[in-house]
Order: sequence, then C-alpha cells, then structure tokens
Amino acid sequence: MKLNTIAKLCCPFDKQDLQLKILAQDLDQNVIEGLLSCTACRRTYPIIYGVPIMAPDEYRQTALEQPVVSRWRLEYNIDPIKLLPDAV
Repeated sequence: MKLNTIAKLCCPFDKQDLQLKILAQDLDQNVIEGLLSCTACRRTYPIIYGVPIMAPDEYRQTALEQPVVSRWRLEYNIDPIKLLPDAV
C-alpha cells in the first residue's frame, strides 16, 4: 500500500487519525506489512500483504491473520494479544 494512500485512512470506529508503524516495505517504498493504530480508541489494524485489515472485530478472520501475527511476534517482538480481536 502506498504511503500517500495510508495517510488518507482514519479509524473506522471514531474517525481519528491513525499512527503507522512500518514493518516491511518493497523497493518502491510501498508498505507490505505494518500496523495502523488509533490513539483515541486504542484499536490496532495490521497491514498484511499490503492490505490494511480494518473490518469490525466480529468480521475479522483471525485464522488468516494468525500466521503473520505469530511471525511478527518472533521477528519484531510484537504482542499478538493487542492485534487479534479473539485474544482480547
């Protein structure tokens, strides 16, 4: 996902700005993996394969997110409890 596109996103729940943490980029500086987080409601949205997962918690498919989030835990020391809605 392009950085200028990410800058246009807001939290779908409270419409606040999102903070971006880039974990992986391609040669064109597109974000391949990362985290978007809302400081107001404290929700976190992973970016997986360039796609931000911003669906409501009840519609997120954590089974699809789990392998990537588990890898992030090992590579980047990121707590998966903050990322997956089922774990909350």
